[in-house]
Amino acid sequence: MQARSITEQASPGGAAAGSAVAPGAAFGLHILQVLPSLGGGGVERGTVDVAAAVVKAGGKATVVSAGGPMVRELERAGARHVAMNVDTKNAFEMWRNVRPLAALIAGERVDLVHARSRAPAWSARAAARRAGVPFVTTFHGTYNFKSWFKKRYNAIMAGGDRVIAISEFIAEHVKTHYRVPAERIEVIHRGVDLDIFAPQAVPVARILALAQRWRLPDGVPVVMLPGRLTRWKGQTVFLEALARLADLDCMGVVVGGDQGRTGYREELEDRIAALGLETKVRLVGDVNDMAAAFMLADVVVSASTDPEAFGRIVVEAQAMGRPVIASNHGAAPETVRDGVTGWLVPPGEAAALADAIRRALGLTAEQRQAMAAAAEAHVRGKFAKETMCAKTLALYRAVAAAHARPSAEAAAR
Repeated sequence: MQARSITEQASPGGAAAGSAVAPGAAFGLHILQVLPSLGGGGVERGTVDVAAAVVKAGGKATVVSAGGPMVRELERAGARHVAMNVDTKNAFEMWRNVRPLAALIAGERVDLVHARSRAPAWSARAAARRAGVPFVTTFHGTYNFKSWFKKRYNAIMAGGDRVIAISEFIAEHVKTHYRVPAERIEVIHRGVDLDIFAPQAVPVARILALAQRWRLPDGVPVVMLPGRLTRWKGQTVFLEALARLADLDCMGVVVGGDQGRTGYREELEDRIAALGLETKVRLVGDVNDMAAAFMLADVVVSASTDPEAFGRIVVEAQAMGRPVIASNHGAAPETVRDGVTGWLVPPGEAAALADAIRRALGLTAEQRQAMAAAAEAHVRGKFAKETMCAKTLALYRAVAAAHARPSAEAAAR
């Protein structure tokens, strides 16, 4: 049984329990989101996007975190940031956060609390219950567990009045491992900012500057694997696949920082040398302009050996009109239309990945154009930031209304 959308859950009178906020209509709710910090990751980006959408719709948005570089962007959008030590995993400190959070909820007349990470979610749920307001969570990953204690720690993300899953894959994971009924789960895919990730939005100068920085030879097709340097992202599988393409003139570009994993980076450098790929692979580190990076790619690869909860890279690449190749597990079957916007290959199989890369590089100009158009339309139709925000606001309104209904009925007795 799939998670039911709020637009499919009819009220006793037959009307939908929630609907997107109509353009120009006042949203009228004060939403408090809680997460560890406001760095530059996908969770943080989604938090800021939703807060901005709440304000734009006529509501009030507050975010509690330990701070970070995205605070300024949040405040520019008209939302408020409250600094609090919610990034701690110390049980005593987590409990100490309950009182100030509850006071903030009551004092600012917050209507709903939305927790986006495990550690602050424990404090946020206790505070929401104390203040008598509904509590929503977003399940952002599989949160691997190897012990009862770790699973119990993760379970807070399944403890919301409603649980947002970022893919059907995650929704199934939540139902299977945390026994959450389908009617409490809402699938809301992550959203891409199509003002940023659009081919026409990237000036040629930015593309040329990045090509020069990476020392890319003119006219040589680029096969790109973006993702932080960690083993499960499949960089070694990617290198093995490139080694099988010795007859092709192409350049492999591995985008992503090592985040202190210098040993793994050195291992990759050694593997590149052992495979004779020194002139055919670049390890370029982090880049702060992924839109321009995608414009340099002829094909974008996600070779993850563990399932991706969503897979932001393959969606952003498709938004840029790039054919993608992804491991056929996790959320990839939801985000890639196999044979239409890209290809799905068995995870961890270098030979299959090499065959897919060869197929992608062998596309005619007409075939590439058709795949680019299909990829861009696919993302616009399912994974736009506006879609994510509209669905999230609709869920907020439905949960708040359901929470208010019992109180209204009790007062009428």
